[in-house]
Amino acid sequence: MNQMKHVALLIETSREYGRGLLRGVTRFHREHGNWSIYFKPQGLRDRAPTWLSEWKGDGILARIDSCHTADSVLKTGLPVIDLRGVLPDLGVPEIGIDNRALAKLVLQHLLDRGLRNFAFCGDRPGRNRWSDQRREMFRQAVESAGFRCHEFSNRRRMPSWEYEQEQITQWVKQLPQPVGVMASNDDLGQQVLDACLRADVHVPDEVALIGVDNDPYLCNLTLPPMTSVDVNSERIGYEAAKLLDRLMLGCKPPKLPVYLEPAQVVMRQSTDTIAVDDLEVATVVRFIRDHACEGITIEDAFAKVLVSRSTLTRRFKALLQRTPMAELTRVRLQKARQLLLETDLGIAQVAARSGFSEAKYLITVFHQTFGVTPGAFRKTSA
Repeated sequence: MNQMKHVALLIETSREYGRGLLRGVTRFHREHGNWSIYFKPQGLRDRAPTWLSEWKGDGILARIDSCHTADSVLKTGLPVIDLRGVLPDLGVPEIGIDNRALAKLVLQHLLDRGLRNFAFCGDRPGRNRWSDQRREMFRQAVESAGFRCHEFSNRRRMPSWEYEQEQITQWVKQLPQPVGVMASNDDLGQQVLDACLRADVHVPDEVALIGVDNDPYLCNLTLPPMTSVDVNSERIGYEAAKLLDRLMLGCKPPKLPVYLEPAQVVMRQSTDTIAVDDLEVATVVRFIRDHACEGITIEDAFAKVLVSRSTLTRRFKALLQRTPMAELTRVRLQKARQLLLETDLGIAQVAARSGFSEAKYLITVFHQTFGVTPGAFRKTSA
């Protein structure tokens, strides 16, 4: 048996992202670890324990959120993985979210709703590196798609939460409608949805909002419930534990930060809209999204409207940049990805539950679309 390693986990339990990291560390520990773990529930900005400078441990996984915590952790001289990434140039390995992939995923979700106006609400510029990255990446993605991104651009510290809410409310009122809004995290997503209530702006038909982190408490606290991105923090925690284990065995650290792609958009009512003026197209889109996984055919969808197949296809492509058949396949693939991530179902069962006629067809289409087989996707995303 390998010699037991003593590991400190300085990770908050107050947020879903931190709890996901801990689930990932737990999974690695059960599968491979021989660790004695120091851990206690804490908040994100809690200070590192005072005994850390005297601790004779072997490694640390930390969400480094302040210079004080950074100093305390780095002075130990132990292998450290930073799971926060807000302080640059710490000289330790960093593992986190691929914000470019995140921004593209969010934009595609909003584009799929038929939206053509976009906005971003994040922290005060300069306050958090990750929020600044998401703002910039989302703006770039929107502009690359040929649209403009409206930003909540308060440049100074807010004196109170109520004052900040009033500023966000005024910003929401000025946005072009209908608009798709990305919030840099679920906390700010909740604030934007609250601002919509204050401004008497209807969600999702006038403002469709998507947050980040998929915190079930926040997402279901809002009116309406908030769509959010599952960033797969459990996988990030698992990979961080795996890397720390290697570092404690004397392996060299990676030269560059490790950024992992988010898992999926978890859709709730805050983006449940079809923002197109064409009634026939909207009818077909809604039918496909409601019934795609029930074994329907594309002819079933066309039968819902009284226009020719060629005419509807032309109008569909003009509004959504894809054909009705491509939309049917997209919705089924989205369901298949969700089942691969969230269940242990076999590929044949995943195919059946996502509306594909057979497993072989799912495997072919999945590989053509994502560049990997369903089995490989499940393995690398676990």
